[in-house]
Amino acid sequence: MKITIDGVTTDVPAGSTILDAAQQMGIDTPTLCYGDTLTPVNVCRVCVVELENARTLVPACSRKVEDGMVVHTDSERVRTSRRLVLELLGSAADLSTAPEALAYIDRYEARPDRFGPDSLTVEQAVKVDNELYVRDYSKCILCYKCVEACGVDHQNTFAITVAGRGFGAHISTELDVPLPESACVYCGNCVAVCPTGALMAKSEFDLREAGDWREEEQTEVDTVCPYCGVGCNLTLHVQDDAIVKVSSPDDHDVTRGNLCIKGRYGYRYVQNRGPK
Repeated sequence: MKITIDGVTTDVPAGSTILDAAQQMGIDTPTLCYGDTLTPVNVCRVCVVELENARTLVPACSRKVEDGMVVHTDSERVRTSRRLVLELLGSAADLSTAPEALAYIDRYEARPDRFGPDSLTVEQAVKVDNELYVRDYSKCILCYKCVEACGVDHQNTFAITVAGRGFGAHISTELDVPLPESACVYCGNCVAVCPTGALMAKSEFDLREAGDWREEEQTEVDTVCPYCGVGCNLTLHVQDDAIVKVSSPDDHDVTRGNLCIKGRYGYRYVQNRGPK
């Protein structure tokens, strides 16, 4: 199909989204709720683009291309919409550990502070109820990525969902039971897709709290999980000669970014070196 984006016409495969086409052309379109391995849910709205002859802006992450489409990804209307969305997100949630969102705020000259100091609608205490990951919902932008990862897209555990409506909407376990009493299997796949740090490995959280998290000094080592024969790829994040976090690459055809509890959190035996 032929599609024209920002004045340039190109051919894209049928079934592609506008975002796919833009990425194919090297156009950097901002996304927060979108994930390469997740089904688009169209909730963050920062990827909206202007489609000629369409009444409203459309989400690039899910709108399929049609032959002859003419799209504008950086018009004043698009920039104004993205700026306001980022201001609303930045005023309602703590984005201090969301580098992509902060970069978008700078890029679109958004001013979340213009809504005043009392606009942080989701401010609450950090939930630390297990040794593997913590939940800081004051940083949650309700992108649904954790829900999708826990559900049909990946884990099929369905331990969490979005409960409530409007300002009362929040991520919840079934019947709002404590996380250790829920169906959660602690795979950490929700943590892996979280774009803001609302979900964070406890090892990273503890280092950040102590002021010792130095991501710029960390090295990454790719290896294979030793626990079973599936062959999941691991990326070990190493700081001060110790593993501080484990992730998995999205483009690996075995894991697609996903791991089980052993692969993501079972690395500590490596560092159980005993007395010197």
